[in-house]
Amino acid sequence: MSSQENGGAEPGPDSVGPSTPSSTKNDAITGDVLTVTIGATVPTGFEHTAAEEVKEKIGVDARIGKDRGRIYFPITTDKLFQVHLLKSVDNLFVVVEEDDFYQFKESKEDTLREMQQLASKLPWTNALEVWKLNGTLKKRKGYRKRGNGTKVKSNAEATDATVAETEQQELPQAESAAENQTKAESTADRETSTQDSEEAEPEAKLIKFRVTCNRAGDKHSFTSNEAARDFGGAVQEFFQWKADMTKFDIEVLLNIHKEEVVIGIALTEESLHRRNISHFGPTTLRSTLCYGMLRLCKPQASDIIIDPMCGTGAIPLEGAIEFNSSFYVAGDNNDMAVNRTVNNLMFIMILNPFWLFSNSASGLPIDTVQWDLCNLPIRTGSVDIVITDMPFGKRMGSRKKNWDLYPPCLREMARVCTPGTGKAVLLTQDKKCFTKAISRMGGLWRRLHTVWVNVGGLHAGVYLLKRTEAVFGQTPEDVHESRETVNAEGDEKGAEELS
Repeated sequence: MSSQENGGAEPGPDSVGPSTPSSTKNDAITGDVLTVTIGATVPTGFEHTAAEEVKEKIGVDARIGKDRGRIYFPITTDKLFQVHLLKSVDNLFVVVEEDDFYQFKESKEDTLREMQQLASKLPWTNALEVWKLNGTLKKRKGYRKRGNGTKVKSNAEATDATVAETEQQELPQAESAAENQTKAESTADRETSTQDSEEAEPEAKLIKFRVTCNRAGDKHSFTSNEAARDFGGAVQEFFQWKADMTKFDIEVLLNIHKEEVVIGIALTEESLHRRNISHFGPTTLRSTLCYGMLRLCKPQASDIIIDPMCGTGAIPLEGAIEFNSSFYVAGDNNDMAVNRTVNNLMFIMILNPFWLFSNSASGLPIDTVQWDLCNLPIRTGSVDIVITDMPFGKRMGSRKKNWDLYPPCLREMARVCTPGTGKAVLLTQDKKCFTKAISRMGGLWRRLHTVWVNVGGLHAGVYLLKRTEAVFGQTPEDVHESRETVNAEGDEKGAEELS
């Protein structure tokens, strides 16, 4: 739940992590290397997968938080850019303070008063330095910018470049504080620069912020709105920042899970899970969840991986980018879904021109096709991995249709998978139907592992299956009567009972 506090005030004290982005930007870059704790939100159920990625790419051990869907790991500021290379995290934040056993007061008034007092006692300095450094990293990458603070920094950088080029010319009237470091030829020019800097200073120090409270637990005497309101008011009074719910520069996070309290500053303006998709469908998966599913099946070089119900192509597109030593086939029986996949593929290649110069025809190791799920145009035993998001029976299809779809679907997947080594990673929320279908396919599939995840508020499961060594066509599960035959027999039996 998100809550913000409105209001406006003058710039705050310099003694607690100065509130001027332009005045401390160089300090954040050239100062001493700091060690801070980074928090990350990840798809629920894939916390261990995210921790493995952190260990693999950054080389540090990640700690899984008490609240599901969060991990924490230490990092030095000289390696801060590496956190933006993680593919399993949705949002990132730097931890200001965390308390595993925070003692809440019994009355709501006392608790909220204590939260107000907490704002002035927190060690903000390092977290704010990391936030400023993170802003410069995003600017170098050309990320979307927001808020007055960012605009002021952009103007300052542009002015610095102008001063360097026109060092022997008259200083312009719109110079920033950084121009005081340049060599002026006359005392009059220096005085003019100082006066202009003082006039621009109030605008440069105008920082906008909001407080977002995420609370879980039923034993709290206060609501999320009340906690965000009172804590946000105290932060505003302490720093003299201006509150703004939409065009904010800093987002202060107040995460409360039962007796655990974690306060942080957001490092991402929007979730990282939208990175590959431009054309969304009714049930598009988050890219971070797709990455977790792909890591679960551990793709190897030269593996043939298919998604027989690709939808918008989120899973095979994520795989083609992050595990590009395998080849992916994205298919669906709906022509609109295939078109969305193609459009998303073109979108990725436009954003990353590198793929246009690679060896494959499409630029990525992926192909798209429209097909019948229960009659795939693929040779028997030629696929290494099947990975897909199956219909939940909510937005697409129905629970009743799933009972007719799942058994032949699993049978066809078993046919195309390599016996003994083939794997399947299947996501579904219709657990009852899927469990029944798997039990009927005992001779073809063996369930290895299940990861319980949250998909849009629905409790779903990611099932890792292993193809048995049984040759397709030689097990009782291969005998498949058509739906029309089953219905005809049912009608005849019903007629006999009536007679």
